[in-house]
Amino acid sequence: MLRDVAPKPKSETVARSRRLRRVMSPPEIALWQVLRARPAGLKFRRQHPSGDYTLDFYCSDARLAIEIDGEAHGRGDRPMRDARRDRWFAGHGIATVRIPAREALRDLDRVVRGIVVAAQARLPLHHPAAPDGPPPRDKLGEE
Repeated sequence: MLRDVAPKPKSETVARSRRLRRVMSPPEIALWQVLRARPAGLKFRRQHPSGDYTLDFYCSDARLAIEIDGEAHGRGDRPMRDARRDRWFAGHGIATVRIPAREALRDLDRVVRGIVVAAQARLPLHHPAAPDGPPPRDKLGEE
């Protein structure tokens, strides 16, 4: 597992994230039922606090945030706020995938496949060695 690069949350963000875990929307609940089973071996967290924000779902190895957007995300100043938030996370090395809530309800399998593809594309080719760990093994048969 890679080191989590998500910015540390503020204490009020942690409390808000815990509350949000208890009142997830139906599309979030449906998606969580699949993501919690670790599709393709990927671990996801739900309502993950980071900085001033709470991510709907977060895969730390892939540094990928998944946001389920209801209709409110298309109204008023919300699109600008979402774009600002996505830029803030991108500045910390975290990509954001936004999924309309109706798509999560309409075709959950396709949504999950898209999330897995996006996460796998962001995985590093090799996990970095532990700072005090042994050097990499030579090829078999070589000394």
